[in-house]
Amino acid sequence: MELSIQHWCTDNGARVFFVARRGLPTVDSRIAFNAGSARDNTLPGLARMTSNLLLEGTAEQTAGEISQALEQHGARVEMRCGRDTADVNIRCLSHQTHLGPVFQTIGECIGGAVFPSDSVDRIRQRMIAGLAQESTAPMEKIEKGFTEAIFGDHPYATSPGGESASLQAIDPQRLRSFHGRYYVGANTTVTLVGDLSRAQAERTAEQLVAGLPVGERASALTPVNPPSGRLVSRLPFEAEQTHVSIGGVSLPYGHEDHPALHLGCHILGGGGLTSILARRMRRERGLSYSSACKLTAGAAGGRFQMKTHVRNEALSEALSVLRASLRELLDQGADTNALELARENLLGSLPLQLASNRDLLERIATIGFHGLALDDVQRFSEKLQQLDGEEVRAAMRRHLDPDLMATVLVGPELAISRVE
Repeated sequence: MELSIQHWCTDNGARVFFVARRGLPTVDSRIAFNAGSARDNTLPGLARMTSNLLLEGTAEQTAGEISQALEQHGARVEMRCGRDTADVNIRCLSHQTHLGPVFQTIGECIGGAVFPSDSVDRIRQRMIAGLAQESTAPMEKIEKGFTEAIFGDHPYATSPGGESASLQAIDPQRLRSFHGRYYVGANTTVTLVGDLSRAQAERTAEQLVAGLPVGERASALTPVNPPSGRLVSRLPFEAEQTHVSIGGVSLPYGHEDHPALHLGCHILGGGGLTSILARRMRRERGLSYSSACKLTAGAAGGRFQMKTHVRNEALSEALSVLRASLRELLDQGADTNALELARENLLGSLPLQLASNRDLLERIATIGFHGLALDDVQRFSEKLQQLDGEEVRAAMRRHLDPDLMATVLVGPELAISRVE
């Protein structure tokens, strides 16, 4: 599972990570700016609105002309903005007749975005409409509530989509100021995967970032601190089922215990019907069709989350099973069979996660942005093979404290008010 990752910096300080793959005449690329919603400060939604407006016009081209220039070469461009990064994702044919014009256009847009007032108003209304739609979806509601509960006053607690009031306060000048601060070479990571030589990759990367000033890299975020105690958040929502999330703060990217914690969480709630939660919640008690455990990382800290949705009348029993399953795993560890099943599942899925250029791009971009070792994929695989049950249990005990976790419930008020 070794990957040949090449790495260099552009003239204006952007870091570039490149993997050549010659199977298909395509190139997948990501331009990641350290400009996610954790940088919003007092205006939630500022980072995402800036990202959403990058292709809405430059001094030389309108949004329509930009769109046409990309479409005629069959390029696919997607903007994403999470808590750590604002990303521009590009897929394009690798022949220079297509690659050159597409990456030239993208480079001009990210370096020369002007944030026209009419586009700002249109994107603002689209984002506000998205907030209204999210408020009617229990899954969105519980994700937002869970994040706020575990991250507290950290910038990660703020939803990247912002709030209606803050979105209304964002004007073109604020967007230009944010863009000028964070969309600079020193704050940029470029990842390229596909049908390119090293020389072509160097030219392509320079095209993408040539319009950016050198600038300065954003300061590191303060680490996330766990809640000071156990808390329960109840969010009323009329439905036949209650959605449940239990969890807390976990590890940042690059932590040495991440493989062990990842394997432990997989034993608890990954791997389909073989996990502890799937067995106890579905097969043994019929409480829920879907119960899982999820572990995610971030630059300043991650999330450990057990989640399910159950009939309202079964809520108390389901909470007891979830909490008891975690405590039992922390106290006793996993049996040998469960450990080996989870290990085989994870190791077997790793090659599939790197099969396509797009999947590989995701992994390499993570390595590049978070400053992980270039052989991180190989190290992760080797560590998974070496871990024993006691090492997994010890890592979980070090980083997961049930007494410092949040329980978030989204369901009918009568059902969620009865449980602790």
